[in-house]
Amino acid sequence: MITLRPSIERGGADHGWLKTRHTFSFNTYHDPKQMHFRSLRVINEDWVAPGQGFGTHPHDNMEIITYVLEGALEHKDSLGTGSIIRPGDAQRMSAGTGIRHSEFNQSKTEGVHLLQIWIMPNERNVAPGYEQKTFPTSEKAGKLRVIAAPDGRDGAVSIHADTSLYVSVLKSGEKVQHTLAPGRSAWLQVAKGAVELNGKKLEQGDGASASDEPKLEIKATADAEILLFDLA
Repeated sequence: MITLRPSIERGGADHGWLKTRHTFSFNTYHDPKQMHFRSLRVINEDWVAPGQGFGTHPHDNMEIITYVLEGALEHKDSLGTGSIIRPGDAQRMSAGTGIRHSEFNQSKTEGVHLLQIWIMPNERNVAPGYEQKTFPTSEKAGKLRVIAAPDGRDGAVSIHADTSLYVSVLKSGEKVQHTLAPGRSAWLQVAKGAVELNGKKLEQGDGASASDEPKLEIKATADAEILLFDLA
């Protein structure tokens, strides 16, 4: 069964410095029917204005992945990490017993467009950790490239959750396929462009859950970039 989550139905707000859309309940947006899907707790699509950002704030017991689509985001945290996250990077922060961090757009002229993803861990109170890797477009073009996985396989960042996150960049007309093991589900998020998931149409910002669907076929109906979560 495939259930669509249209972009237009997401929550969110426009704060001037930040425009945000929430796939699942977050902050002041609360929908009891949209709390999470499996271990996937948050998919926030954010647009951060030049020179603006999120001040230092705490997290705990969550696996947080930041995926930048346009621009560059500066990250600092209480572990002493300082980095710049750019398109093609996957940043993983394991909040565990507690971590504080900030995220800023240091550009005075260009905005930042990103997805922030929270995944509920399968183990609580782990030591906080940070990891960031770059995945060139060539590794994602026309195929599914794993960028986060519990075992860090194939060079992916490692997460404390039974979830694998794949990214693909597709030209119009290209297809990718993914097989779900028995008992597993998937979430597809369209970051750019438009696709069909087993024949169902999705556009930028749309998401879809898939359960009891052993095979998934994703066909781009326009140039697209997608994120696919394989979830326990």
